[in-house]
Amino acid sequence: MKLATLKDGSRDGQLLVVSRDLSTAHIAAGIAPTLQRALDDWAFIAPQLQDLYETLNQGKARHAFAFVPEQCAAPLPRAYQWADGSSYVNHVELARKARNAAMPESFWHDPLMYQGGSDDFIGPRDAAAFGSTDWGIDFEAELAVVTDDVPMGTNPQAAADHVRLLMLLNDWSLRQLIPDELAKGFGFFHGKPATAFAPVAVTPDELGADWQGGKVHLPVLCHWNGRKVGEALAHEDMVFDFHQLIAHAVKTRNLRAGSIVGSGTVSNRDTSRGWSCIAEVRALEMIESGSPSTPFMSFGDTIRIEVIGRDGQSVFGAIDQTVVQSVAPPVTATR
Repeated sequence: MKLATLKDGSRDGQLLVVSRDLSTAHIAAGIAPTLQRALDDWAFIAPQLQDLYETLNQGKARHAFAFVPEQCAAPLPRAYQWADGSSYVNHVELARKARNAAMPESFWHDPLMYQGGSDDFIGPRDAAAFGSTDWGIDFEAELAVVTDDVPMGTNPQAAADHVRLLMLLNDWSLRQLIPDELAKGFGFFHGKPATAFAPVAVTPDELGADWQGGKVHLPVLCHWNGRKVGEALAHEDMVFDFHQLIAHAVKTRNLRAGSIVGSGTVSNRDTSRGWSCIAEVRALEMIESGSPSTPFMSFGDTIRIEVIGRDGQSVFGAIDQTVVQSVAPPVTATR
């Protein structure tokens, strides 16, 4: 089934069930008010949502209405956990090669992962606001899974049973802020602002044979300012599948229902398929010519990220955002 969150002025919005072709939706408040509530009691609530989903697809839902992505927040507007991996080691290898840094052997068998901010995700059509273009504004097309409760120490085989939903995301990065942050030896913060998500989260069965081995077997399309710049295959060159990433995350802790685990930037060794972030093409330019020529994003630039299924229909709906300059909040007088 396909689920989304309607903006209603509250922090967590209203849960929607969305038709397979993304044409219609139905408020699911009578079953679960929010997606987090559904995940908290998935075994009981999911079958009820599935019944509504089937009714909606049959055109028999009494209160169905047109699905409008612009009215949606991220499927989980905020989450208890956002852990982003880097399972496409080619992406890391290119970045390190471009700056003549050695590639540690451990990167090929021990996943990289950081804990991102999860209290304020961006909706699929919301503007992406940043303070300065000097920060090196870059998109990153990724996939993610949403889990139920995963006990500490769960192995990859068992982790497969804990995947509840799949999502598509844009993990915004501010490339010029990252080097100084990492040099401090304490990880990302300002270099990783709020993440944007496609409007619809889907259960793995929606992908059929294109969800296997903990991987999505479809291309991720990226259009920057209307020009296609990437169609990387999500399963190809994915060194660590989602089951392995979940197992890595629970090595020292539990994951609670509603935790999001990301894949990292989708990246293929076959450069003919383009790229899923600007940093990657700049790394290639640096390796080939000694200097990058592709600029980072400017205010007014647009990015569209989407996955199209074998039936020709959008799986998650599209992330379609415009980069804008942030406006400082008004100063409030104090006494």
